[in-house]
Amino acid sequence: MVGPQRPQFVLFGSSIVQLSYRNGGWGAVLADIYSRKADIVLRGYNGWNSRRALEVVHQIFPKDAAVQPSLVIVYFGGNDSVAPHPTRSGPHVPLSEYIENMRKIAIHLKSLSDKTRILYLSPPPMSDKISRIEGVLYLLSKQQRTNENCQIYSEACINLCKEMGLTFVDLWTAIQKIDDWKNTSFTADGVHLSSEGSRVVVEEILKVLKEAEWKPSLHPKSLPTEFGEYSASYHVSPKLKHKL
Repeated sequence: MVGPQRPQFVLFGSSIVQLSYRNGGWGAVLADIYSRKADIVLRGYNGWNSRRALEVVHQIFPKDAAVQPSLVIVYFGGNDSVAPHPTRSGPHVPLSEYIENMRKIAIHLKSLSDKTRILYLSPPPMSDKISRIEGVLYLLSKQQRTNENCQIYSEACINLCKEMGLTFVDLWTAIQKIDDWKNTSFTADGVHLSSEGSRVVVEEILKVLKEAEWKPSLHPKSLPTEFGEYSASYHVSPKLKHKL
């Protein structure tokens, strides 16, 4: 392991997590903000639902790991909310099972360490302005995504967090506060987040981290900068003003 040891933040979820390092994605922005303060670790899996996540959560977050994460940001629900396929294949997970899967994931994460914090992201809305190709694929697969289902699963996630005392971000509401959100918050597929949508995710995460009564605080302004102390061997141009 590369040292010195920093706090470790793990992003755990489906494609909205996997793609979060692309073109101004929220994972990349967080990595930039926490540069020299915390390591942002990506554990995103395209197409996954809460059922698949629960099957392997013990492998991704082993209890006997030498170092446990300081923060785990969890996102599942968008794929779970896809309408059932006639063949019973596909990512759909019934609402009651989704709630229990997310509950069990939280229970496992809580067991890792007294200092491991958990932050759930609720499923965001989707745009009805999906690309033609994406629309054809949905039609052929008979797997339908609807805003109505996204809202149902988002509300279930939030209610679970309130019940368990988990910190959460209500992405369903936050995204829809953006002007012209259907056209600006998503990529061409109408589902995954654009840089504008990602900006909202980052703002909401930082807001929650600032307000959370966690000791130590995990907000970037509260974390020390690695090797931020003065060093006589660090030469600064006389034309530049060195800010420690």
